[in-house]
Amino acid sequence: MKSKGLVTVLSGFSGAGKGTIMKHLLEEYPDTYFLSISATTRTPRPGEQNGREYFFMSEADFENMIENNDLLEYAKFNGNYYGTPKDYVEEMLDEGKNVLLEIEVQGALQVKKIYPEALLLFVTPPSAEELKNRLVGRQTDDPDVILSRLSIAYDESHLMDKYDYLIVNSEIEDAVEEVHTIINAERYRTARRTEMIEKMQNELLQYKKGDK
Repeated sequence: MKSKGLVTVLSGFSGAGKGTIMKHLLEEYPDTYFLSISATTRTPRPGEQNGREYFFMSEADFENMIENNDLLEYAKFNGNYYGTPKDYVEEMLDEGKNVLLEIEVQGALQVKKIYPEALLLFVTPPSAEELKNRLVGRQTDDPDVILSRLSIAYDESHLMDKYDYLIVNSEIEDAVEEVHTIINAERYRTARRTEMIEKMQNELLQYKKGDK
């Protein structure tokens, strides 16, 4: 019997590098991880493509998905909706695939309620100053937006302890390896391998003493 896949959620401050970590994981371990693509109402950044980084849609279309209960989770972040299409994730899990979700804190906690066994990882730079430098260095936002993102980061920092693991992204290669190691280890927890335990118990039943 095929085991159900593992849901892993990567969250973190805007500019912390969670998207870069996700990209490296998918490139380095293409047979291990499968990306759940989120829907959003924000405008694409340079180089982004619809259906690759996100499903870009209008606010009206997104709100229709909310009404129809077609989202596993959703949140409004910095004036834009973000959400995870439910059917896509559940199909991947049923096929035994390990699904990666890159979503904001509000959405991550929603996922945890639906999938208590989901693994939550929070990505942070080593300091607030480094976070600011990364946001400025992206050159994609004006100063007011950067200040808004830093203010949101302050609020998000008070939910960091709701996550299972904290990833300090000082060097991207180290952070990627840390995430991979954690996910790989989590897959072998006994709580996630109940089917294998039951299989062995059933097979060993014939050797139990005292039942003849």
